[in-house]
Amino acid sequence: MQEDAQLLALADQTLWVTAMIAGPVLIAALTVGLLVGIIQAATSVNEQTLTFVPKLMIVALVFVVLGGTMIALLGDFLIEIFAQIAQLTA
Repeated sequence: MQEDAQLLALADQTLWVTAMIAGPVLIAALTVGLLVGIIQAATSVNEQTLTFVPKLMIVALVFVVLGGTMIALLGDFLIEIFAQIAQLTA
């Protein structure tokens, strides 16, 4: 029974880490897409490829700024997973 609780806690932690890693990138891309969409609607420019370049640039910028933190978070999480796996199998 305790193993089930540990596995559920591990799944919960996995979802949180995934959200913390993907969240900033997705929020930045969504914000830029929304702003470009508003500008396109205001100027009546309906070019679908116009949103691609700003989104690409902002996603690259987010990875440059927060990439180290994301990798550190993922590394700490992997160490925690391996420690918990060792405890479950022992």
